[in-house]
Amino acid sequence: MKDFKYYTPTFVRFGKGTENETGELLKRFGAHSVLVLYGSERVVENGLLGDILDQMDELGITHIQLGGVVPNPRLSKVREGIALGKENNVDFVLAVGGGSVIDTAKAVGYGLPDEGDVWDFYKKIRKPVTAVPVGCVLTLSATGSVMSDSSVISNEETGEKLGVNSDLCRPCFAVMDPQLTMSVGRYQTAAGSTDIIMHTLERFFNKEGNLDLTDMIAGSVIRTVMANTPKALEDPENYEARAEIMWAEALSHNGLTGCGGDGGDWACHKMEHELSAMYDVAHGAGLAAIWGTWARYVYKDLPDRFYKFAVDIMDVEPEEDKEKVILKGIEKMEGFFSSIGMPLSIRQLGPDPDEEALNALADNCERSVGGAVGSARRLNREDMYNIYKLAL
Repeated sequence: MKDFKYYTPTFVRFGKGTENETGELLKRFGAHSVLVLYGSERVVENGLLGDILDQMDELGITHIQLGGVVPNPRLSKVREGIALGKENNVDFVLAVGGGSVIDTAKAVGYGLPDEGDVWDFYKKIRKPVTAVPVGCVLTLSATGSVMSDSSVISNEETGEKLGVNSDLCRPCFAVMDPQLTMSVGRYQTAAGSTDIIMHTLERFFNKEGNLDLTDMIAGSVIRTVMANTPKALEDPENYEARAEIMWAEALSHNGLTGCGGDGGDWACHKMEHELSAMYDVAHGAGLAAIWGTWARYVYKDLPDRFYKFAVDIMDVEPEEDKEKVILKGIEKMEGFFSSIGMPLSIRQLGPDPDEEALNALADNCERSVGGAVGSARRLNREDMYNIYKLAL
């Protein structure tokens, strides 16, 4: 176990109708002029956006809106938001949507008080030293950005997908009404649940070994998502299932499931970022397509953690043949992904990269991580290429 710091300052308002308190929360956290970011027209058509704007009007909070944020959020939209925010003297950014909208809001928050190019922060040329505060109204359970220190943005001009981690961008508040996720489609729901599981697994597979309590929390998050995702897919309006998944999302990526570890592995995430940057695939689905191959590639380097994963999380019966137990655990996880409609290979995901593309993926990943990545096993460029190849 390693020493750790745990900081999660987001005020959470969870439950039915909590979006009706958004205006009061904005006032509480000092907002006077708000840039409201959103993605699809779903929040316009269902009246959510209008209701939130009405609340601000009643409280005398000025606002400007910017829609059109897409999955794998784009740098061009971030820059558009920064320009619009500066023009209107914005002092708060509100995200109404899922992780892509929240990540965009965080990036805009970095850029508003800064005179340089916000992409510098993602390229690690500079570190952000201040940010305009961000709040969010969550409409899709997936990325965990709702309480995290992370923002991931795609640069469509260069083909890069990079992230910034800073406590400066943790949302001041998060409004979480599970009812707002009921109109999310089957594929998005399944991909979102996969992302929640993967955020937890990335932290679980580390060479330090977490606190026993941390491991139990991580296992509970994963099992909760596995138990409730089929219910949400069968009945999209199952409030209890949606609520369990939504809360699991928040806990999966706010640092709680990594306390005592070494920070986690993150190789699957970094490799998937290159897939979604090149092919614009759903992030959660891309993770499912890679994870099983990665697990079989590295489990011998971290057998005790993989055994613990199989027995404690995937409920595989203990045996003297530990390798057999480990492989059963990996198969059970893949079986769950498949059962909710997630791909188990890159071709099932959609892309069919040729040799040139496989090499480009490996080159891009090596460059983005600075040479190597991973805790279970440190992966270099050759390893990345091998995993992409084996995951076809």
